[in-house]
Amino acid sequence: MRAISRAIDRFCQKHRGFGVPRLMLFIVLISAAVYLISSVTGGDFVSNLLFHPPSIMRGQVWRLFTWIFVPTGGNIFFVAIALYFYYFIGSTLEREWGTAKFTVYYLFGILVNLVYGLIVWIISGSSPIVVPIYLNLSMLFAFATIFPDFTVRLFLIIPIKIKWLAWLNAAFFAFTIILGVINGQIFEALLPIVAILNYVLICGYDLMSYIRPITLQRSPQVVNFKKAAKQVKRDLADKPYRHKCAVCGKTDIDSPELEFRYCSRCNGYHCFCIEHINNHIHFE
Repeated sequence: MRAISRAIDRFCQKHRGFGVPRLMLFIVLISAAVYLISSVTGGDFVSNLLFHPPSIMRGQVWRLFTWIFVPTGGNIFFVAIALYFYYFIGSTLEREWGTAKFTVYYLFGILVNLVYGLIVWIISGSSPIVVPIYLNLSMLFAFATIFPDFTVRLFLIIPIKIKWLAWLNAAFFAFTIILGVINGQIFEALLPIVAILNYVLICGYDLMSYIRPITLQRSPQVVNFKKAAKQVKRDLADKPYRHKCAVCGKTDIDSPELEFRYCSRCNGYHCFCIEHINNHIHFE
């Protein structure tokens, strides 16, 4: 898991131009348009956008992608809140990770859903209801892993920390799985699990680093952060700058407008500019 996560980070660092800037904004706007059009024209319009392998095999290839724009049913108030929530979480993740990594995250989520849907159709002959709700809600797990104490207002009223909202989300996923198993809808019950594979792949190592007690980490890579900081200060005593980014080499002298931070997860005491503190390969 860690090796795959690092490989994705390396790919994103080498191909910074990869991806779709403001991807979640486009998805939300198109989803809102689909909802409004379907409200006027009825269900026939939406039915032509859903994932349906037999129709795809007959040439309706747009169904491979258009299903992600079909919002979950409900009145316009709840749909609007859900779309805004997806936009907020997605755009924040893009700012934190960068466009390339967020695009990889979302595209991989689409891909695993498509592969699963096609496999189920080949095995059983039936088409599972592949919907975007689980994929979009998987972003909440990623957001809560990075910003566990961030406070949001549930239904625009109730303040709640994002980590507790993620636990409610996990309970919803578990309830959906259990209900599907009870009703004998095994393939549908597995959809929430398939939808979080992108989260497990990209954020699994970060999640384990949060939940694993630091006192149990007996690896020789554990660093005395204060001692390492003092050593670095001694090493920099005769240099003309105080901070230098370990990725791009910028210093507080040639770029005084930049902020610099030190990563506590790297092995040693390494400085990064604000552009790379959350977008670098950790030193080991």
